Amino acid sequence: MAEVTAATVKELRERTGAGMMDCKKALSETGGDFEKAVDWLRTKGLASAAKKAGRTAAEGLVGVVVDGHRGAVVEVNSETDFVAKNAQFQDFVAEVARVTLKTGTDVEALLAAAYPAGGGTVQEVLTHNIATIGEHQSVRRAAIVEATGAVASYVHNAAAPDRGKIGVLVAIDSAASDKAALAALGKQIAMHIAAANPLALTADDIDPALLERERAIAAEKAAASGK
Repeated sequence: MAEVTAATVKELRERTGAGMMDCKKALSETGGDFEKAVDWLRTKGLASAAKKAGRTAAEGLVGVVVDGHRGAVVEVNSETDFVAKNAQFQDFVAEVARVTLKTGTDVEALLAAAYPAGGGTVQEVLTHNIATIGEHQSVRRAAIVEATGAVASYVHNAAAPDRGKIGVLVAIDSAASDKAALAALGKQIAMHIAAANPLALTADDIDPALLERERAIAAEKAAASGK
């Protein structure tokens, strides 16, 4: 049985939105297994929906950039939301998004790439930012999409142009000549994605193990309700 620490209880509370005592009991009931504790809370109706449970608790910003038929998105984390409001941090996120579009999505390669505004590599500028801002920061992940028709972007809760808490890119493959119409459609879809936070593009793309996990939770909740 894994040790139930105050830090684990706090993490479970932040992830699920459940009360402190409920989180402690969930960890005790599941032998300290974090993911099983999440499911235990959900079956008891004490945790928020999976959409909230699957989000990353880290602060920071997401930056997006679109250039023709290609688009890139990058997530840069910080310890607190205060740093996300810092202009130096915001400029870094925008530059790294542009580097991603040229370099690719491998984080190690991204950190080793030259920083567009000078100052060495992306890693060296990141290290400088950590020293001057006084808080740990990290480039967490990046993605690139391409399309024959149009690539559209949307940033929710923007802290600066193309930088915010949620960033979405939509790629539309189409032979249609009206690119403006495709871009407008893409933005509407991107806004819907930001609101709905879907797990996959189609039902067939969802991990069977995740489906089975959700089915087990639903079955247990149904059995407990007597329906």
